Amino acid sequence: MEMTQTIVVKIGTSSLTQPETGFLALATIARLVEVLSQLRRQGHHVILVSSGAIGVGCSRLGLAERPRTIAMKQAVAAVGQGRLMRIYDDFFTSVNQPIAQVLLTRSDLVQRSRYVNAYRTFRQLLKLGVIPIVNENDTLAIEELKFGDNDTLSALVASLVEADWLFLLTDVDRLYSADPRSNPEAEPIVQVADLEELETLNVEVGDRGTHWGTGGMVTKIAAARIGIKAGVRTVITEGRSPENIFKILAGEPIGTRFEPEPQPFNARKRWIAHGLVPAGKLYLDNGAVNAILKSGKSLLAAGITEVEGEFQSQDAVQICAADGREIARGIVNYNSSELQQIRGYHSEDIPHILGYMGAETVVHRDNLVLSQ
Repeated sequence: MEMTQTIVVKIGTSSLTQPETGFLALATIARLVEVLSQLRRQGHHVILVSSGAIGVGCSRLGLAERPRTIAMKQAVAAVGQGRLMRIYDDFFTSVNQPIAQVLLTRSDLVQRSRYVNAYRTFRQLLKLGVIPIVNENDTLAIEELKFGDNDTLSALVASLVEADWLFLLTDVDRLYSADPRSNPEAEPIVQVADLEELETLNVEVGDRGTHWGTGGMVTKIAAARIGIKAGVRTVITEGRSPENIFKILAGEPIGTRFEPEPQPFNARKRWIAHGLVPAGKLYLDNGAVNAILKSGKSLLAAGITEVEGEFQSQDAVQICAADGREIARGIVNYNSSELQQIRGYHSEDIPHILGYMGAETVVHRDNLVLSQ
């Protein structure tokens, strides 16, 4: 019996549906269900992040094209989600594999208590031998708090459950230096060793996506970045051949593989980096930037040159260099109007300016995560 691994598999609408008709590709779903059930029988923990609710809803309602407005998308997703789960349940039941529906919104990950609660729910389901099927709760999500696409959602779920692997199943077999559909010179990219190599990748990502899907390669690379930082091995590979997952786990160089950071963030720092949605920006002078990046220091009011946005104490903010480059994210100890008054001043001056004793640090280093 090999070691139990936690494996998150994300399948996109383009892999789940037939491009000509928009109907579900039942043969692909059947193969995916067989693969995931087999992984489960081998003792692995498996989570499926599945798109397709809007696509299924459209075909159920006889709509020729994907809805544009939020209200219409949410209504169509509500029609499609139940049918999608029914189809999965029928397939998984035929191989005797219990499943669960987990619908997440971004705000489930923003609040620390709900983040921890989501973690516990996933852990309990996996312990019971269940395969959770995850989707964004499209019916309730509001635009500012949407994951935006299931690539990001799957990477955040992989980070949340501390997965070993994240498979992004898509309509291309791997990442290329250009779009292979239109450029014969496109070079395949088999492995990306670390974040630095990811930044230098010369990939023409093209955000075309397909007619029914939302994510192009841009969102896949953003998801891989979250995976790398969370210590999750991430692979982009073709959705029509889910059986490739076995070959990749056995070490075959299929798809594009992103190696994880050797020292990933701890759980709280992962939550700050990826769970929270920043409510404002703080711009720093060079001294403060160096203190944070090179010396691991907390952020003090003296180093802040500019405050942007309106936010409360304990909100998340982006911490930027003078040129606007984000260097870190963190949770602030002051609201924006207090920071407007104390920025540029030393900590001992704060009680005189505000008229009360505040925290010594604006962002304590325990609540601060580097973005680089």
